[in-house]
Amino acid sequence: MGGFLAMRAVVLGLCTAVVLVVRVADAQMPLPAAKPPDGATLFKQQCVVCHTTNLSEPLRQGPPLLKIVGRPAGKVDGFRYSENLAKADFAWDEARLDAWLTNPQAVIPGVVMAYRQAKPETRAAIIAYLKEQN
Repeated sequence: MGGFLAMRAVVLGLCTAVVLVVRVADAQMPLPAAKPPDGATLFKQQCVVCHTTNLSEPLRQGPPLLKIVGRPAGKVDGFRYSENLAKADFAWDEARLDAWLTNPQAVIPGVVMAYRQAKPETRAAIIAYLKEQN
């Protein structure tokens, strides 16, 4: 019986040593960096409730954003814009889109869009996705 207990102690000791080695190895290995969401994913998460990127879909609360970059602001046929946005006299570019996504009311007072995005990297990813839709 003494040999069995000695063998059991050796096996338990080896198992403990293996667990400790694995835990030390895990502690030393850096975790892979989390991949930030891409623009398409962010658009689906944050914008698609009000906007589409497809002219064949029914209009939503906001205008379709297909080919938004370079398009005159407030000028999509069939969409009813707020008065100030309908009077806007500029075309959408990356800088205007960034300012718009940061705070639409600062770009055009009186607009009804309530969305604001404080993170520059999120705005940049959404704008890059919209540029791909041109």
